[in-house]
Amino acid sequence: MKDIKILAIETSCDETAASVVQNGNKVLSNVVISQIESHKRFGGVVPEVASRHHVELITIVIEEAMQEANLKPEDLDAVAVTYGPGLIGALLVGLNAAKAYAFAHDLPLIPVHHIAGHIYANQLERKLQFPLVALIVSGGHTELIKMNEHLDFTVLGETRDDAVGEAYDKVARVLGLPYPGGPEIDRLAKEGEDTYKFPRAYLDKDSYDFSFSGLKSAVINTLHNERQKNNPINEKDVSRSFQESVIDVLTEKTLDAIISEDVKDLIVAGGVAANSGLRGRFETLSEKHGFNLYIPALKYCTDNAAMIGAVAYDLYLKKHFADLDLNGQNYIDIEEFSF
Repeated sequence: MKDIKILAIETSCDETAASVVQNGNKVLSNVVISQIESHKRFGGVVPEVASRHHVELITIVIEEAMQEANLKPEDLDAVAVTYGPGLIGALLVGLNAAKAYAFAHDLPLIPVHHIAGHIYANQLERKLQFPLVALIVSGGHTELIKMNEHLDFTVLGETRDDAVGEAYDKVARVLGLPYPGGPEIDRLAKEGEDTYKFPRAYLDKDSYDFSFSGLKSAVINTLHNERQKNNPINEKDVSRSFQESVIDVLTEKTLDAIISEDVKDLIVAGGVAANSGLRGRFETLSEKHGFNLYIPALKYCTDNAAMIGAVAYDLYLKKHFADLDLNGQNYIDIEEFSF
């Protein structure tokens, strides 16, 4: 069969990324320019600032990706782009760049769901084996998804309020830690103890949904009370206590889903999948309960375009192409993206 080469573009949040992926698993190039330094002073992503940076960088990353892959436009078979979910202004920059590139070079345009990209990041390292359960944990998403085959997504549970990464960033901000807060809390947690015993929100019995708003409020209220009393705050213990609560809920609900759905493969993906405490707990559970655990390399956990190219290959085989009136969507239920 002819090798299928796809230029993929990802601008759903604050990373401007382009990649060329061959046959859905061979990364010929993967260029990512992060905006973290620009957003640090605000303590979080500012949508307007993110959009402006994407405008400045999108042409550069596309050119770099093509040069790194040593390809010309005529060597490509398609252009893929994230069309949601994400920050709408950021999405539109990548979308318009992808549509312009596809139109200029007479290439089909492939629309890709961002969460599907995080799941398929694992396919860059090994073939997906079905059925599987995927836990997506990032700054904007916390979802449990079952897949019986390629591009078949069933949502088992999702967050009812804050995403797990969002909770990390908000707690870190109250602790006075720099943005992004997740890596900082993970670092401090390694040296702390679970002395605060923050609550675990398991919600309804047999529910796979998540809620981290109450935990976030409990941490913030505890810190405010301690400061009002002029009591010293042990940042390491707070970080460890918060992280233990998050990990307990994520791992227990995921394990319940694996057992009840009778699957042997678990994928953990998204930016929070880089968390060492979460990785370590899942590794222990994998050995104890006998399921296969797959977590992508750190460079594929955070937003990147290679994961978009991985999904796009299967969409290309199904000839799922979009017209040039494709628009961005800040929210798309991944079940609507199933085939």
